Amino acid sequence: MGLADALAEWTDVDGAQYELGRTVSLFTDRTFAQVKWVFWSNNPLGQALCDMLHALVEAGVLEYRDEPDHQFRWKTAAPLDGLTA
Repeated sequence: MGLADALAEWTDVDGAQYELGRTVSLFTDRTFAQVKWVFWSNNPLGQALCDMLHALVEAGVLEYRDEPDHQFRWKTAAPLDGLTA
């Protein structure tokens, strides 16, 4: 399962960070509960994952909303539409 599948529905920021981390093999064989400290404390890894999510929003790959919670989801339109080389 890739990030597009994991974020097919609106997902809160902690869950989105976890799924992004899994996608890039940071949390192989670890549950959310085992690594939740990464998202719930101030540390470079958690901040980098959050920054990456926001960079994917700016690139048009993800959508973001701040209500009812800070949430992300995969953009339903093809992420590379409109990009040129």
